[in-house]
Amino acid sequence: MSRPILILGGSGFIGNAIYRELSAYFYTLGTYNSNTGYKNNSNFVHFNHQKDKLTTILKKFNPKLIISSLRGDIYSQVETHIYLKEHVQKYDCRIMYISSANVFDSFRHYPSYEYDKTLSKSLYGHFKIKIENQLLNLKTGKYIILRLPMIFGLNSPRTLKIDKALRDNSPIEVFPNTVINVNSDVRLSQQIHYIINHKKTGIFHLGSTDLISHFDFIRALVEKRYNKPGFYKQVFTSNTTRYLAVLPKENKLPHNIQPSYEDVLSDLTLQHN
Repeated sequence: MSRPILILGGSGFIGNAIYRELSAYFYTLGTYNSNTGYKNNSNFVHFNHQKDKLTTILKKFNPKLIISSLRGDIYSQVETHIYLKEHVQKYDCRIMYISSANVFDSFRHYPSYEYDKTLSKSLYGHFKIKIENQLLNLKTGKYIILRLPMIFGLNSPRTLKIDKALRDNSPIEVFPNTVINVNSDVRLSQQIHYIINHKKTGIFHLGSTDLISHFDFIRALVEKRYNKPGFYKQVFTSNTTRYLAVLPKENKLPHNIQPSYEDVLSDLTLQHN
């Protein structure tokens, strides 16, 4: 049997979307922690990064690619990725790390590109930078870093939160002066499939090709998905326009798998067409 792709956090929203895309084409395994619905799935193994070591799993399955989509305690995540970096350095395998646009959340006046300097004022962004910096010490070809904007899906946590607010007639929190780009779980998984198939390496920014304010995107989503206006709480984080968007400059994917925010909106409203 060929060596597998191992998705750490394969039961989570993004990890499971990647699993569903890849498992039809590759021998793919995933890990789960609290979601016991995967307990009897032979392609999933239990892993709690706060309590467990990866040694046994890596030795048993010898993955050719490790995709890290872990969530939870950030300090144990850092320790886990230090171990992963050492493993990838030593053995014939690669790592793909799911990072975030938040590694640039200190920069306010422009979108960010792959090789811009990272700088964050948030704890979340800071810990993502710390893991990125570990992996950037690996040789070229051993790592792929994917920086993601806000990711939506038909049943994503962000979408379900909006669903609940509309049911409860409670305000939806929006940020009018924050400019973003977005992606959907389906399109992100297709992009990752392409990167794996073509053995790409380096840093990739996987967001929509165009930008929109957070308020405008959420308002368009509500109107298209539910065909009614929402009730909004506008939050201004600064007096000027703030960008939290990642765009590609060096590592561009083919045009047909680079979505616009309108494409993402369509992905979120298919069930209502």
